[in-house]
Amino acid sequence: MKNRLTRIITLLSLLPLLISLVACGDKEIIEKDDVRPIRAMEVADLEPFGGRWFPGQATATQEANMSFRVAGTVNLISVDLGDEVKQGDVIARLDPKDYQVELDNANAQLRRAISDLELAKSEYARVARVFEKDPGAVSKSMVDTRKAQKDSAAAQVESARATVERASDNLRYTYLKAPYDGVVVEKFVEQFEDVQAKQEIIRVLDNSSIEFTVQVPETLMEHVDKIRSRGAYVVFDTYPGIQVPAKVKEIGKEASKTTRTYPVTLIMNQPEDFKILPGMAGKAKGDQAATVEIAKEVGMVGFDIPITATFSDENKKTFVWVVDQSNNQVNKREVVLINLTEDGAMVTGLEKGETIATAGANLLVEGQQVRILK
Repeated sequence: MKNRLTRIITLLSLLPLLISLVACGDKEIIEKDDVRPIRAMEVADLEPFGGRWFPGQATATQEANMSFRVAGTVNLISVDLGDEVKQGDVIARLDPKDYQVELDNANAQLRRAISDLELAKSEYARVARVFEKDPGAVSKSMVDTRKAQKDSAAAQVESARATVERASDNLRYTYLKAPYDGVVVEKFVEQFEDVQAKQEIIRVLDNSSIEFTVQVPETLMEHVDKIRSRGAYVVFDTYPGIQVPAKVKEIGKEASKTTRTYPVTLIMNQPEDFKILPGMAGKAKGDQAATVEIAKEVGMVGFDIPITATFSDENKKTFVWVVDQSNNQVNKREVVLINLTEDGAMVTGLEKGETIATAGANLLVEGQQVRILK
């Protein structure tokens, strides 16, 4: 017990010394006159943010899972996977027998209804003439009865015609036709299968033009209109040496809750050098004219600036240390962090040729003397 008390007293007596040593250490860190070695880089060949690539994936402009509007047995599938089809081509057919019988019966009912209507018209005309010449020969109620029979027969004709039209439509629905020029990419059933109405049969894509959707950070959305007017281009991973011109088709109105990015859809025609298939991955960016225009507004934005070159204050603002080459001192410069890239941070607020500290940013103070390590 005595030894333990002695150790505690000894530690307490050393505490002021420890505090003074820590204070001295802190003083050394923030001492301006202390020349601190740093790693640095020259901000060179900075690109405006319009030169940033945005990854995305190709999709067909139109795509549809084709289905019959009636049930039946598939007795013909005239296409295979990968076949190209023209608008109006028959790509599948149901057995039409039952629907042909339905149409024949409907036509027979229509003919019968028309015949009944002609008879009712004749009867009504006869009693109407008699009543007009000799009101005492037939009663008014008989005239009204014949007129009601005529009107009822006319209604039966209209109903029979509607039945014929519906039966004719059902027979026509046994044909499945391509809604546009495209390519068959999937078959969901095989020939001779029984299918239900609205059951998916064949998937057809319109690949005459291709859409390409990218996600744009909300901080860059104000500049998308310039890309809309100037255009953009896409490079696909499979064909890295070919730039495909594209235009902005649609801009999303709501940002993702997780990434705070907006979907921007580009559209392009099929190039002559190769064929773009739905699902191909690639990257897109605005053309050079849009890049220059945006650069004039927001200043130059550096790619490949190490994230270690940036630091933040209590107000969440972002800064870098710029080295003054005339006196080897660092000065704090506020920058705007546009986005994080694969290689570091993309910021505005720097100029080409300036030198920035790339490591140890949190250990420097305003006016700190530095020595750049080779």
